[in-house]
Amino acid sequence: MNKNKIINDPVYGFVAIPSHLIFDLISHPYFQRLRFIRQLGVSDFVYPGAVHTRFHHALGAMYLMGRALESLRKKNIEISNAEFEAAQIAILLHDIGHGPLSHSLEETLLPGIHHESISYLFMKALNEEFNGAIKLALKIFRNGYDRKFFHQLVSSQLDMDRLDYLKRDSYFTGVMEGTIGIDRIIAMLNVHDDHLVVEEKGIFSIESFLQARRLMYWQVYLHKTTVSAERMVVNIVRRAQYLAQAGEKINGSEALLWFLETKFSLSEFASKPDVIEAFGHLDDNDFWGAVKLWQNHPDAILSGLCNRLLQRDLFQIQLTLSPIKKTNIEKVRSEIHKAFGILRNDTNYLFSHGIVSNEAYVSGGQAIHILMKNGLVLDMVQASDLPTIQAMTKIVKKNYLCWPKNLSLSNDL
Repeated sequence: MNKNKIINDPVYGFVAIPSHLIFDLISHPYFQRLRFIRQLGVSDFVYPGAVHTRFHHALGAMYLMGRALESLRKKNIEISNAEFEAAQIAILLHDIGHGPLSHSLEETLLPGIHHESISYLFMKALNEEFNGAIKLALKIFRNGYDRKFFHQLVSSQLDMDRLDYLKRDSYFTGVMEGTIGIDRIIAMLNVHDDHLVVEEKGIFSIESFLQARRLMYWQVYLHKTTVSAERMVVNIVRRAQYLAQAGEKINGSEALLWFLETKFSLSEFASKPDVIEAFGHLDDNDFWGAVKLWQNHPDAILSGLCNRLLQRDLFQIQLTLSPIKKTNIEKVRSEIHKAFGILRNDTNYLFSHGIVSNEAYVSGGQAIHILMKNGLVLDMVQASDLPTIQAMTKIVKKNYLCWPKNLSLSNDL
């Protein structure tokens, strides 16, 4: 088989698959599953073009990794062919552990288990299947390789993951405020004392990158309508889990029923191959297929939520800087109890409240470091003369409260 393939990517143009091993990894069912997991979950309720997938994103991040490594080589940073391929594999597989609707259901289907941990388990399984061929990629992914800048290219505040998703999400949503200068950022990358740095000439591009990230969070990732839709999705799955675990009849794919009927710990994932195999069959189609089935379920709460979601009759939502008052929460609960005639304990499925946060840049630790012309290495906050960069280190939190629109409570809260 000819494995020297070229993929036409809408963001970067032609993307070549760099090796036979990478071709085989892309062809594997675990990776192909990413074709059916949308990058932005339910953001297409707001931005209809946001239907790109984790498959797109993973290939794009791999492409950017190749460009970054080539740029570093031109600056006399020694990178072997094995390291080059391993870094591309690490970023290619970094999101392979995502479940349906990306982040939306992570807290519900797999409470306490982050997708990065599942990605690592998938990579371990692939490493065994490929006779240890991605051992170095595993080390880089887990930050166990002695040349630390490789891991920073995979996971840091200026990694190929973030560069691709900002560029790609901006493109598919049409939110131009998220546009970033990828070419210049990559050209300004360097390595100093085994750590990834940005040359001083690239400061303005990094300032723009951080500003774009902040704006994309408020305009796309934490858009109030997206938050509302996500909370409805979470409540649908929570209700289906409750019914399934109470012995009620719930229809759905075999893979989805696995995770509705049983709660799995990370150790069970790691020790039971059939669990990871079942998760490897789970994607967005399982969820949306189930929602279409559940819209006719005899449980009024489950069917009602599913019908609302399918008809885009989303929860009304308040998003404020001030904490949500307990009296307002109880007012919503009481109105739902009266309007829908359900038990007070069940009202939690028909509204939601919590906090969303935006941290554009976290100074310290895995900071973005600037290599100044005089040889000093400074945190981005110290190197930039923009006061807004300092302001971006502050984590901004907003509080939300959402409820069914037909309650018309907004004037009372």
